[in-house]
Amino acid sequence: MTIPRLARTERLILNRLRHRHEFALRLADSSGGALKRGTVYITLQRMETKGYVESSVEPAIAGAMGRPRRWYRPSAFGLQVLGAWTLAEQAMDGRGEDAAPPHDDAGMIPA
Repeated sequence: MTIPRLARTERLILNRLRHRHEFALRLADSSGGALKRGTVYITLQRMETKGYVESSVEPAIAGAMGRPRRWYRPSAFGLQVLGAWTLAEQAMDGRGEDAAPPHDDAGMIPA
């Protein structure tokens, strides 16, 4: 089984959504510059298409200006994908970047 692709920005969004549901503008503003306003909306739409997040629109308030906000939350599938990537990253970090695979005296990698 292969792990579905998860871009760095998608990982950042899923990590932030794990703790609370958010709307796009707040995600961008509270990210310390890691998420840009211009890309967060497109990324969230792509993530919803992939099944990584789910969204709902808040009820409209009579007399309020502007459109109701769309709130995002991670889907069960999105959390599974994030968990798989986190485990893979931890496994790679534990091995170390400069670690060479084991080999015998002849320089062969054992099967």
